[in-house]
Amino acid sequence: MDNDEYFGDPDVREQWDRRYSEQQRLWSGEPNGALVAEVAGLPPGKALDVGCGEGADAVWLARSGWEVTAIDVSGVALERAASHAEDAGVKVTWVHAGLGEVELPGAPYDLVSAQYPALRRSPDAKAERALLEAVAPGGVLLFVHHAGMEEHRDDESGFDPADYVWPSMIAARLDDAWKVEVDERRPRNVPDVGPGSRHKDDLVLRARRLR
Repeated sequence: MDNDEYFGDPDVREQWDRRYSEQQRLWSGEPNGALVAEVAGLPPGKALDVGCGEGADAVWLARSGWEVTAIDVSGVALERAASHAEDAGVKVTWVHAGLGEVELPGAPYDLVSAQYPALRRSPDAKAERALLEAVAPGGVLLFVHHAGMEEHRDDESGFDPADYVWPSMIAARLDDAWKVEVDERRPRNVPDVGPGSRHKDDLVLRARRLR
């Protein structure tokens, strides 16, 4: 990447850089199934990939004709993502920041995709507001997460689902300026091993901004 200036919480960046550095590849390298299913019929426009990781979704969107901006807190992940995009021969604008910490190029977007994002909750609901504000009138927000996680309690690893934003919290903030097109639990195709393999169902929220 040409510019690796970071905007956001340095502790969060360090946490995710360390996680990515522990493995040569953390994710499958394939686009998320819910993204492919929900976006395949949409006319390409400007897209924001929130928590893009190693870039599989961003590359798939760019290959499908979208003008893609992708944001992540991990510089390690973004370096890999940029390399994958170069190999695929597609252009993506990479942003090294936390959501809501920087003015995003090209905003607002026709599609805002958040696939299993680790968005921390805050008293001012900054992440939730940033997601909704990033969607252009007529555009779509696609928010997908692991089913059942909201009911889990914190464990010895220090992970507490109550600290994070889940689809139900986004749905609760939608007013009459939005139309919910999909709000359901559905099975997902996952590998037998690796991150996320124990999560067999997705929560899929797709909402269109009317104005």
